Amino acid sequence: MVGDGGRCARKLNVAITACEKCPRLVEYIRQVAQTKRRAYRGWEYWGKPVPNFGDPDARILVVGLAPAAHGGNRTGRIFTGDESGNWLFRALYEAGLANQPTSTHRDDGLELRDAFITAVAHCAPPANKPTREELQNCQHWMKATLRCVHGWRVIVVLGRVAFEWTLRALTDIGLDHSWKPSAFAHGAELPLGDGRWLLCSYHPSQQNTFTGKLTREMLNSVFVRAVQLAQMQE
Repeated sequence: MVGDGGRCARKLNVAITACEKCPRLVEYIRQVAQTKRRAYRGWEYWGKPVPNFGDPDARILVVGLAPAAHGGNRTGRIFTGDESGNWLFRALYEAGLANQPTSTHRDDGLELRDAFITAVAHCAPPANKPTREELQNCQHWMKATLRCVHGWRVIVVLGRVAFEWTLRALTDIGLDHSWKPSAFAHGAELPLGDGRWLLCSYHPSQQNTFTGKLTREMLNSVFVRAVQLAQMQE
């Protein structure tokens, strides 16, 4: 039986997938889906806005930047099919928030437990850089997600851009806080009031993981702490 949270999440995902607010992004994701990468010639690319994924009754909400052109835009699942996702899902698994450490395609059996993943942009942008106008267009979905996953107690933001736009969305839905984008730092724990928290992590992009700016231990520790804070409200 699907509860109210599940129905809301499914309805929201249908709406996200049908969104065409950003002409540049719509054209780009469709073009990528047609030309494909040589290694994925046999794939039928998703080529649409990538929906949210996870447990709609979750207490932990994970916010990324945007799908990768040959990752989520190919597989149709957020953070799936690229190296960033490999790092993220392994960390979720080790924190007890996923039933397996890998995410390769939509039908691979992956389930999240008490975690729900979204992004501040649902379309893969050229060079992984959405414009501010495109991020603003996607704020509607971010605010809808915060309302839909209404039991969240902890938000884990992956990267400074996700942090900035999550703060904006929280303000817009009426959650008062005093935090500014300058407060971002890996491992920062920012109280939001009413027992809710915002945790910061560097994004698990190859730019950060290949250089050692973000290690597996650093990422794991953020999610271990997220679980601890979520359980404090039991």
